[in-house]
Amino acid sequence: MTFARRRFLRLAASAVALPAVSRQARAQAYPSRPVRVIVGFAPGGPADIVARLIGQRLTERLGQPFVIENRLGAGTSIAAETVVKAAPDGYTLLLISSAHAVNPSLYKKLSFNFIRDIAPVAGIDREPLVMLVHPSCPAKTIPEFIAYAKANAGKLNMGSAGNGTLTHVAGELFNMMAGVNLVHVPFRGGAPALTELMAGRVQVVLNPMAGTVEHIRAGTLRALAVTTATRSETLPDLPTLGDSLPGYESSVWFGMGAPRDTPADIVETLNSEINAGLADIQIRARLADWGGTPLAVSPADFGKLIADETEKWANVVKFANIKAE
Repeated sequence: MTFARRRFLRLAASAVALPAVSRQARAQAYPSRPVRVIVGFAPGGPADIVARLIGQRLTERLGQPFVIENRLGAGTSIAAETVVKAAPDGYTLLLISSAHAVNPSLYKKLSFNFIRDIAPVAGIDREPLVMLVHPSCPAKTIPEFIAYAKANAGKLNMGSAGNGTLTHVAGELFNMMAGVNLVHVPFRGGAPALTELMAGRVQVVLNPMAGTVEHIRAGTLRALAVTTATRSETLPDLPTLGDSLPGYESSVWFGMGAPRDTPADIVETLNSEINAGLADIQIRARLADWGGTPLAVSPADFGKLIADETEKWANVVKFANIKAE
């Protein structure tokens, strides 16, 4: 082999190796400065708590602050738009929630396509809703409640945390699958809806488990079912809605996303660290406090969840003719 040929082969091999070395160096260097995590909900709520829990874990593991930044408005769309417009370098992340799967069909003039413009990074957790009725309601099971709702068509009010929220669309999915007509009454948050339920001015609410367990155990509200596909460890004796309506599933879920074209090695670093955190017994215990279970999945599987949920809620929004306020 001539000297020129040997030199050419060495250069070619070096050229092939350079991208891999570059990716490895970038992954080792990331993060080299603080990272923003944009949250489309107010401080102190479930989404904010989840973001801070995972942000603290990432701060400890990766050696740079993961700073939570609350950007409210348009049902979390302002937060999403902030991340869509950010540089795809891993330094601006989005706390993704089930609301982001509802918004594309609810808001017709978004400046972005969520599935196209946000790269899925990692799931965090999934939390059930609980179907709750006032203790005076004669129904004690889902079949009994469906029969009661059909006998009182258009007379039972369903409270929610607001128009287009998950507590609303989950109820409309129940209407669609059970063939009933619960009348939607929106409130400004889940707490006012529960207050009206306890006062008997609405007859049913689907509410996140956090904040409802104490009412269930005290007997001030009656729980009929959880909305997840499997029973909750927090209320293991409570059936699922799917037991009576096969295929029914709705849940609050959270995860992490980044701008489209964020380097794959940075996404992999974040996914690995978040999934490791979800295996930590202390983090699992914190999630369990509000009925959550870890959602440790690959970026591809989290992306599939977002796409499947977006399609499901588009069908419900169309069925119920829900309009953004």
